[in-house]
Amino acid sequence: MRPSRSEFVDANGVRLHIRRWGRADAPTLFLLHGWMDVSASWQFVVDALARDWNIIAPDWRGFGLSQWLHRPYFFAEHIGDLTAIVDHYAAGERVRIAGHSMGGILATLYAGIRPQRVERLISLEGVGIAPTTADMAPGRYRQWLDELAQPPRLHVYPDRPAFARRLLKSDPYLTPARAEFLSRHLARIGDGTTRNGEFRHGVIWNGDPWHKATSPYLFRLEESLAIWREITCPVLWISGHQSWVVRDFATRPGDWEARRACFADVREAWIDQADHMLHHDQPEQVAALIDEWFTT
Repeated sequence: MRPSRSEFVDANGVRLHIRRWGRADAPTLFLLHGWMDVSASWQFVVDALARDWNIIAPDWRGFGLSQWLHRPYFFAEHIGDLTAIVDHYAAGERVRIAGHSMGGILATLYAGIRPQRVERLISLEGVGIAPTTADMAPGRYRQWLDELAQPPRLHVYPDRPAFARRLLKSDPYLTPARAEFLSRHLARIGDGTTRNGEFRHGVIWNGDPWHKATSPYLFRLEESLAIWREITCPVLWISGHQSWVVRDFATRPGDWEARRACFADVREAWIDQADHMLHHDQPEQVAALIDEWFTT
């Protein structure tokens, strides 16, 4: 495995962990992880890259080695952190960004809000979540208030091998060796609850439990569409043929096409034998697409 090194950046009052791979004088590439994931999750892709890159991969606030706030998180905060990270490492430059899931959503929003800052972009299954309707708001606020009174807790596993088995159970394309590696980074020692509701000390996900809490704000698809229309750089969507995200879009005819139409210059790439975590399932194919897209 290619070795990584850790740095910390203070941004918007929060201490953020940044994982670095490669030479500092190589072309810069930002890699953004998804929800309940960490920067180390890119290791398999990094190992498969053919080109030399100066890779900058943050742990979002409340994930991995970045500061946990132990209170509700709001999506816009991550956009603020991404802006600070890009300004810190690439001040005045146009940047290359690849993001997975939540990281892909953040990358596309940043590219629409700051179009002059992004040269090229890859979104791996990060094209927004299911649309909401205004009549969902009362229930959403009630759920949020209930969770403020009773904060969420993470499921506790007896050890890291049990956590690895959990990863293998939910992803048929993940190998045991990769699951073992991920269990050392996606999990940490802490307090959580068993399936029976018992509070125990053990192995939990490496993310602040508050990320599991419901947001009081509904996802406003119209706002994302408006921001995407401001993107000027070429965008590549990468999706897994077996992904639950793709199956979810299939239940809403026309939704995929409507989102795609917002991008002035967008292309699609599909990876077979890959679920939503396609950078875990087929990292060699993801790496080849990254090398090609950012060197075209």
